[in-house]
Amino acid sequence: MTLTNPLKALLLSLACLILFGCTNNPARVEVEQLLKTNQSWDGAPYDPYPSGQPEITVLKIIIPANTALNWHTHPMPNVAYVLSGELFVETRDGKHKITLRAGEVLPEVVQTEHRGTSGSQPVELIVFYAGGVGMPLSQ
Repeated sequence: MTLTNPLKALLLSLACLILFGCTNNPARVEVEQLLKTNQSWDGAPYDPYPSGQPEITVLKIIIPANTALNWHTHPMPNVAYVLSGELFVETRDGKHKITLRAGEVLPEVVQTEHRGTSGSQPVELIVFYAGGVGMPLSQ
């Protein structure tokens, strides 16, 4: 007995479905753009990247409740994603302030002194730094 191509395809599909749980309608992948920007949260445009070998760093940072970080700057663009808690961010000159909650994204300021302060709960962040080999993440 010779099977036709459509019949072969049907039998293979049924075998896949029975043996491996395969389906023609896999779960849909969802994509949500959280951020796309060319400027930091205070409105300052990002400068061109330095020349040289790029280096990407990703950190998970946990800030205890009621904690103010030291004033600092970043030499490169970076983005923080808030996993939990509430973070108040301010520039040292007092001109810019923002409060972030879980699920929000912050495009960090570059070469501008700032700090974050946690609220009554710890803050958990994932921070993505786009720098170059040998660049410090903050100063």
